[in-house]
Amino acid sequence: MMQFSDFEIGGEFNCGGKRWRCTDLGQRVVVAIPIDQHNDPSWLNGPPYAIAETVFDEYDVEGCSPIE
Repeated sequence: MMQFSDFEIGGEFNCGGKRWRCTDLGQRVVVAIPIDQHNDPSWLNGPPYAIAETVFDEYDVEGCSPIE
C-alpha cells in the first residue's frame, strides 16, 4: 500500500494489474497513465499525452503498490 507522499511525477507504480506512470499530483489525487499496454513509446511522451490520464483518489491509492 502506498501513501500520497510515495508518489512523484514520473515515478511508476502498480495498480489493478497494470503498470502506471505518475503524470501529476494534487492535494488529494494522483494522475497517471498506463504504460504497459502500448506498443508505440511516443504515446507516453507528454504532456499532453496521446492516451487518457486516470485520476486516483485516496481510496484508489490504497490499492497501489511500488515497483520493486
